[in-house]
Amino acid sequence: MRLVRPSRSLLPLAAPALALALLLGGCASTPPQLKALEAQWPSDLPAHVDLSSKTPFIAQDDYECGPAALAMLLRTAGKTATIEQLKPQVFLPGRKGSLQTEMLVATRRQGLPAYVLPPRLDALLAEVAAGHPVIVFQNLSLDLAPVWHYAVAVGYDRQRRTILLHSGKTERQEVELPVFERTWARGDYWAMTTLPPDLLPASLDGAQTGAALAALERLNPAAARKGYSAALTRWPGEPVLLLGAGNTAYAAKDRRTAARHYARLTDVRPDLPEGWNNLAQVLMEQGQRYKAALAIERAVALGGPRLDQYKALQKKITAGM
Repeated sequence: MRLVRPSRSLLPLAAPALALALLLGGCASTPPQLKALEAQWPSDLPAHVDLSSKTPFIAQDDYECGPAALAMLLRTAGKTATIEQLKPQVFLPGRKGSLQTEMLVATRRQGLPAYVLPPRLDALLAEVAAGHPVIVFQNLSLDLAPVWHYAVAVGYDRQRRTILLHSGKTERQEVELPVFERTWARGDYWAMTTLPPDLLPASLDGAQTGAALAALERLNPAAARKGYSAALTRWPGEPVLLLGAGNTAYAAKDRRTAARHYARLTDVRPDLPEGWNNLAQVLMEQGQRYKAALAIERAVALGGPRLDQYKALQKKITAGM
């Protein structure tokens, strides 16, 4: 009983932070996302946020911006991670940097969900406003000679048009938002945050949150279960969350709770064969073979790439009746 999850792809590398961005970023025009945000500033987005005192600062050595940035986020989330501990997990000496994929996996190894934000400035600021520092991926140079860098966004000021970064060897670096957006845009607006499993991101929807928890589930089902439980309080009818909550309850041998989540899933998405299959499995194990037979019949009728699996379970259920 496994959830279909998105594939992971390799992403660019990180390198040391340089003040070069301040020289390259100067331009009279306002970049597009900042322009749109200032034209219609969300009513629920504060004008000023500063998380710098609540976000531990860790200075980096050369090419260690990835481990340093990740350590800052993990410590904020209650973990005791250090650059030395994270470097073997995320740093590639031959590339002199850190792959974004490995940053996400290292976060999950700590028992925390890794949330990749929507590639929007308003989403980034919403997370910071919610009290969540965010790792941002920048190119501090030109596309022809990129200088990749990870920094941690810890605040912003609407009136001053600035963002606060823990970056490189500089704590609470104030950068003009137009300059920041240009360097961030060169990194494809990539950003991530992490939180204790029982806390929810501010900028993701239920399906996106569920995808992040499903990735965590592969390494730490117990932590993912806490996340699914919290997320269902906000999105009680989200199919990805219901399936994940059922799967992690089943992994914990809590069949009653698993059956409840699967039954709810079949209510909100009767066209999803995985829900019927998983419900049938749990009902069979609870000795409710007649109900299990009805459920697996629905899964077989719906078919799909796992049809052979559904038929095998159907044969097993009917053999014991």
